[in-house]
Amino acid sequence: MIKMIKRHERYMAERLEKNPEGAALDELLDYHETWIRRLQHERLAHLIVMLFVCLFFLLVLAYSLGHFSTAAVGLTVMLLALSIAYIFHYYRLENAVQRWYAISDRIRSKRLP
Repeated sequence: MIKMIKRHERYMAERLEKNPEGAALDELLDYHETWIRRLQHERLAHLIVMLFVCLFFLLVLAYSLGHFSTAAVGLTVMLLALSIAYIFHYYRLENAVQRWYAISDRIRSKRLP
């Protein structure tokens, strides 16, 4: 996912360096906004999964505090690691969407007379 984001950003930078005008600029904006919608969908899916993983982590943590066992502690540690990984991944997705909004704004500003 992160490679795809970087590839798209490089592509957009290359296209914008060529200073497209008129219909080419509109086409570029449509293409970019299609990718934004895809990334927003991905971001929503990861948000839902991240929230559930964090919820399960908190539930297992509460359980392991009341019923100490090696299995409960192991599951708590695994869910903590997974939660941290999801939080970082979601953070990167969110920042990518914000950067892409800036690219859209840049394209729109070029369309103005």
